Amino acid sequence: MTDLIIIGAGPGGYETAVRAASLGLATTIIEENRPGGTCLNVGCIPTKCLCRTAELLDDIREAKSFGITTSEVNFSISAAIARKDAVVERLVQGVEGLLSAPSITYIAGRATLNENGDVTVMKNDGSSETLSAKNIIIATGSETKYLPIEGAKSRDVVTSTELLSIEQVPQRLCVIGGGVIGMEFASIFNAFGSQVSVVEYCKEILPAIDKDIAKRLRISMKKRGVDFHVGAAVTAIEELETGSAVVFTEKGREARIEADVVLMAVGRSPRIEGIGLEAAGIAFTPRGIQVDENMQTSRKGVYAIGDVNGLCPLAHAATFQGYRALHHITSSTEPISDLSLIPAAVFTVPEVATIGKSEDELKAASTPHHVGKAFYRANGKSLAMGSDEGMVKLVSDESGKILGCQILGAHASDLIHEVSTLMATGGTVSQLQTAVHAHPTLSELILAAAEA
Repeated sequence: MTDLIIIGAGPGGYETAVRAASLGLATTIIEENRPGGTCLNVGCIPTKCLCRTAELLDDIREAKSFGITTSEVNFSISAAIARKDAVVERLVQGVEGLLSAPSITYIAGRATLNENGDVTVMKNDGSSETLSAKNIIIATGSETKYLPIEGAKSRDVVTSTELLSIEQVPQRLCVIGGGVIGMEFASIFNAFGSQVSVVEYCKEILPAIDKDIAKRLRISMKKRGVDFHVGAAVTAIEELETGSAVVFTEKGREARIEADVVLMAVGRSPRIEGIGLEAAGIAFTPRGIQVDENMQTSRKGVYAIGDVNGLCPLAHAATFQGYRALHHITSSTEPISDLSLIPAAVFTVPEVATIGKSEDELKAASTPHHVGKAFYRANGKSLAMGSDEGMVKLVSDESGKILGCQILGAHASDLIHEVSTLMATGGTVSQLQTAVHAHPTLSELILAAAEA
């Protein structure tokens, strides 16, 4: 019997396996696809590769405003995809190297739990094996959702997975869903030259983000040529002779958008089917496997981390949830991370990053609070960069304790971690105010928000 079985080798699974091995646990990790999971193979990493390509294209087009004359830009989607694939392959090999450690056993196959709490593996080579362990961690991730409408899986409809390997830039791209995935691809393909339309059911894009930030992002992207339809419900997708028509209702009227490619980006569902949850007596709902604060399921010794538990659909959340499970498994007394403080980033142009509570949430809860704002247009470094769109919002309680931060603008995904680190130690606005920030830097925006 091994000490720990991990089902799934995404960021939560493989990072937890490496940490478990370092703690002396004999660990077996099972994955039916390539190690690295959705994030590394068809999610975070490949998307960020295309984001970088899009960023370079935008920079080249804006070079004229810096007094630089450029010749015609020759963009190759195949070259961009090839670079993306090379980056992914390099990182996958790195993960494979980590999982080849002596105390880790890697099995390629599909795992299923049974009523005894054992794990049966149908290996990719056609053989099978039943394994037992003192503890099991389920880290099977998530899969793309589809709207329950006519034509949802028709000819021209793709998910983010297919769009990451598209061979030709679509002239017309319709994105169904204005969440993180939808907005990142809308930003990327707008830079690639597609005519992009976004149809979002909620009243604003990025519905989980501060409304002020989301609105400013939508306006910024609209200036770049992205067309938005918010508060719109898609009812059908119709195949045409060339392309498809996305049919939706907006303000009580039916409307249509014709597109060559339709991206289904309406969220992801936990991958809970076919892994034996019922047989093992593990409680779950369509939203995910139910867990306690230590990520333990209703069955003692079985844990669930990452997208499959539905708590926070972020790769780094999965990793730290895995660490929390290990903390419980090993009865560690070391300090643990506050899993209510998970920074998030959206890699659009401009970027969005958040942590903690937003002004909207605090208003809705009638919680007394203060908001400090700082604007990129007043920051010397951002003006020098030619990136003056955006703002920082710093939210604190009446005592000055920082409750949250929302950033829209260049390098937002990097800037958020100053606040994240401070919040993890119960930091205050006054502590930020007294911390010297280098000039000229974008980090001064954090200081300016604190001083406001």
